[in-house]
Amino acid sequence: MRPLWTCPKCRHQFVTRNLWHSCVRVPISAHFQGRAAELRPAFGAFADAAEACGPVTIYAQKTRIVVQARVRFAGVVVRAGFIDAGLWLKERARHPRLIRTEVFGSLGYGLHFRLERPSDVDAALRRLVRRAYREAIAGPAQARRHGRRRPPGRSSDPDPTPRSS
Repeated sequence: MRPLWTCPKCRHQFVTRNLWHSCVRVPISAHFQGRAAELRPAFGAFADAAEACGPVTIYAQKTRIVVQARVRFAGVVVRAGFIDAGLWLKERARHPRLIRTEVFGSLGYGLHFRLERPSDVDAALRRLVRRAYREAIAGPAQARRHGRRRPPGRSSDPDPTPRSS
């Protein structure tokens, strides 16, 4: 794998030169000002799940908090009463806290979860974070191989997320 490119202005690293990004630096704490007290610990639980996977960089931009391994694979937008925690995955997934799925074509899916307290980051969500992390560090050849479409309900993950009832 090629080394990551470092933006000369903000020092953030990316897989390709001049990838679009914001060089604005914001303290993570700024995202929680005037928000419900439980949201910061909920973010902490989500960040802990990402950090448990391996080396990650977590930084805040003007409108979101980014979680990056080799690529940005997770992020958080702090809303008034909840956290919109997102993951980038190659396949759809199910989870009781899933509120929205974006379709990125052959690039996969953006899954958004509503988190209000630390306990919302349950074992099933931690498995999804691990899967997103593995896909983020896999590299382009591995990502293309796992990016094929599969029939609904089929998963290559050996530890599939339980279906919500």
